[in-house]
Amino acid sequence: RATNDCRLSGDLIETEPLRYTPARVPVWSGRIAHRSRQVEAGIGRDVACQAEVVAVGHMAVQLATARLGSQLALRGFLAPRRRGGRALALHVNEIEAVGEIDTEGV
Repeated sequence: RATNDCRLSGDLIETEPLRYTPARVPVWSGRIAHRSRQVEAGIGRDVACQAEVVAVGHMAVQLATARLGSQLALRGFLAPRRRGGRALALHVNEIEAVGEIDTEGV
């Protein structure tokens, strides 16, 4: 059985306005900057990268309220950012706010 489960945290550095599909499903996209210390082959390594993030439905509405600089911890799966595309994005299934994010009224 194939597995595709990804967790990533970082600072929100780019956000696009909430948009809607023709079926009126909300879609949000943005980018987070991640920094951490990882162990690879028994050796410590500093990791810094940026990742595209996509959220649909309730998760999209919730992330649309996040301000730039918010620290987010996200869980989801990797898939093309857009249908038929090659660039991967983290498609969010779960949000854990580490920093500033407005989740009231959602």
